[in-house]
Amino acid sequence: MRLLIIFITLALSAVTLASPDPNSEHARKAMEIYTKVISFETSKGLGNVPKMANYLASELRAAGFPDKDIEVAPLGETAALIARYRGDGSSGKSPILLLGHMDVVEALEDDWERPPFELTHDDTYFYARGSNDNKFGITQLTSTFIRLKKEGFVPNRDLIIAFSGDEESGMLTTRMLANDREDLANAEYALNSDSGGGALKDDGRPISYHMQAAEKTYVSWDITIRNPGGHSSRPRADNAIYDLADAIQKVQQYRFPVRWSDMTLAYFHQTGSELGGELGDAMVQFAENPGDGAATDRLASESAYVGTTRTTCVPTMLRGGHAENALPQSATATINCRIFPGVSVDEVKAVLQKVIDNEAAEFVQLDEATESPISELRPDVVAAVSKAVHARYPGIEVIANMSSGGTDGMHFRKAGIPTWAVGGLFMRPADNFAHGLNERVPIKAFYDALDHWSIILRELAGN
Repeated sequence: MRLLIIFITLALSAVTLASPDPNSEHARKAMEIYTKVISFETSKGLGNVPKMANYLASELRAAGFPDKDIEVAPLGETAALIARYRGDGSSGKSPILLLGHMDVVEALEDDWERPPFELTHDDTYFYARGSNDNKFGITQLTSTFIRLKKEGFVPNRDLIIAFSGDEESGMLTTRMLANDREDLANAEYALNSDSGGGALKDDGRPISYHMQAAEKTYVSWDITIRNPGGHSSRPRADNAIYDLADAIQKVQQYRFPVRWSDMTLAYFHQTGSELGGELGDAMVQFAENPGDGAATDRLASESAYVGTTRTTCVPTMLRGGHAENALPQSATATINCRIFPGVSVDEVKAVLQKVIDNEAAEFVQLDEATESPISELRPDVVAAVSKAVHARYPGIEVIANMSSGGTDGMHFRKAGIPTWAVGGLFMRPADNFAHGLNERVPIKAFYDALDHWSIILRELAGN
């Protein structure tokens, strides 16, 4: 099915809407929620996601949502949160799902300059694990539900929050929400807070806004080398750690072939035209000729963009040996791959095996890989998102893109629910420290996003 690429450029507004008042009731409630959810260390295995889910549920109840419409659904040590904003049914349309995830990647406090699970700030940024990924989205959606309820808004269809609790690990709650809940399965589509958003130049001027309409396939393998081992005082040439290091170096040096789609070429052409400079020129050159080696080499050096040009595989974890005075009997590297749509998992595994070129290397796939389709853009959703975006940055392009990362959206797309990620965050690519040290969000971006979701939901579900 041919991807429909839609570009909607609304006429420049005569006046740009002012940034939301940081002292308004809505802003104060959003900051209260943001501060609190950051304080929950919701990394895997700690059992704290249900605490955060129950806190959010209590905030929704306090705003007037009835108990029957709020559910904390436990699953193992984690949980999902489902909250229904009941409409009057006047549109005759199915519900809209609103996605986000409450868990975060682990943060080693000793490595951070600031406490990772306490919201801190300087003159420019908020800092904390999850300040961006994805407690920003969780906060914005929850506070918007509260705002709309207090303002007396009655949607013309149901709006349903579906927050997962283990997106950063097993995605078991995600699969449950996408596949096992009949009350969610009839949704017309889903809007995801965990991706999408706007890109800014270094001087703060906007480049474009990206609606995530597709994702790469996520898969990891444990690659293990085994050896009889022995006493460390009697070293030998065949060593499991040496052999694994050789394998890792070969993965590092290999580049998967360049790939593209109509969507990624349009994305690079528009983004490059707006960005300008050496990098922008390389984007435009790639869009016009994906076989341009100089352009692909330039994009390969940019971590923010290389994933949009090809499949990528990278080692993310290491373990090996069993004693400091013994030769290692095994060594294992976890290799995480983000596979370009249309390329099979088996094909990538075969490439890695050929690149490593060691018949003794054992491959064990971790979890099931999820291949998901592209969600073609639809005019009503693009128009609503455009209105929210142009309230801040009149006239900038709203374009489809493919995320190089993975989100809950892949499972909803696979389940037959079209999904677009339309987060409210505008920032420079250089400020994106999600999953890294000292994760941050520009303070201005937090407050500027406060109207984003209310505009979208009023456009799509207002009377």
